[in-house]
Amino acid sequence: MKTVLLAGGTGGAKLAAGMQDAVGEELDVIANTGDDIETLGVHVSPDPDLITYWLSGEIDQSRGWGIKDDTFKVFERMTRFGAPHWFSLSDLDLAACLYRRDFIEEGGRLTDSAAQIARGLGVRARVLPMCDEPVRTKVLCDGSWRGLQEYLILDSGQPAVEGIELEGIAEAEPTPEVLAAISDAELIVIGPSNPVISIGPILAVPGMREAITDAAAPVVAVSPYVAGKVIKGPTDNFMRALDRPTAAAGVASLYEGLIDAMVLDADDPDPPPSGVRCFSTPTLMHSAESRASVARAVLKVGRKLLES
Repeated sequence: MKTVLLAGGTGGAKLAAGMQDAVGEELDVIANTGDDIETLGVHVSPDPDLITYWLSGEIDQSRGWGIKDDTFKVFERMTRFGAPHWFSLSDLDLAACLYRRDFIEEGGRLTDSAAQIARGLGVRARVLPMCDEPVRTKVLCDGSWRGLQEYLILDSGQPAVEGIELEGIAEAEPTPEVLAAISDAELIVIGPSNPVISIGPILAVPGMREAITDAAAPVVAVSPYVAGKVIKGPTDNFMRALDRPTAAAGVASLYEGLIDAMVLDADDPDPPPSGVRCFSTPTLMHSAESRASVARAVLKVGRKLLES
């Protein structure tokens, strides 16, 4: 089944790995780039790289980010020279960022740099940035605006979120690759990533929602809530900022008019969302088999929707 997955962050990246095991080259992952940041002289694209490392099998699963068995020797030397120390990059991660910076400075697109990196690491699926234009997520907390990475790392994602804005979103547009993938898809999946700062920027790209609603494929969202809680990250802080319930029903409300069904965790104690078909399965992705199991369950829901 030709599948498009919207993803950003650990939950979506894990599902991407499971989906690749299930459908291989038939998977296109549209990745959030609102997290991107310029630091240490390079262009860092955290979500596309995180997804790529999960797909390539290089991810450091104990941390959930970065590359397993990698070192930070270059970063540590740079900080001795006075470089900012708050955003760390391991040596092999830095290599991807250096390649991306040079590729774009020479006139290349972000989309093509992501394709080259994924290809070089032997990834079978396609990793498609949501757009080629720069979009940066800003967070208002304690009365001041800061970049998303500053909020997540320097503030540890702890302060209450008072506002969110997407700098540059009005000038962004889906790439031809993204539009073609959506149009050709047999199933569109919204991954279990933070619905506000990971999926939200993707859906906010002008024309993205319209492309998805115009597509023939059914759209299935996977709830990021496992047993009623998020596994990692400040999802609840961002849901409260939008005055939405911190539950699957709150997530579904953000996707209203877009999704045909939602996959919920089997142990979710909260009432299911109303107005959308719901399916239940264990969604904790702690191993390769559990990631593949969730992927198979989502594909099964997609097939049911296509048959109905």
